[in-house]
Amino acid sequence: MNASAHDRWWLATLGRTLVWARLRELDAGTAEVFDSDGATLPYDSVDTARAALMDAEFVEYDGLDEDDALARGFSLHEIAPPQATDDTQLRGLMLQTLGARA
Repeated sequence: MNASAHDRWWLATLGRTLVWARLRELDAGTAEVFDSDGATLPYDSVDTARAALMDAEFVEYDGLDEDDALARGFSLHEIAPPQATDDTQLRGLMLQTLGARA
């Protein structure tokens, strides 16, 4: 799997754990979300996928500033979206335990 310009990373916090989700916009105008369980969930549009992520209390990683991150208990300097060669490897990286409180 190569990172796509149409991929956007989202995250949620659960205690001291970051939960990542990858929103991928497809050429047909549809979207899919790869979640921390390793499931790929299809959506009829990017807007629908975004709404589902926001309903689940996810925020877009690229939209965070340092104050937002600190309010969630981490620094942007200590995290980055997971990277792997394929979705099978990526699944194991979708949960990230945070260190000492920022």
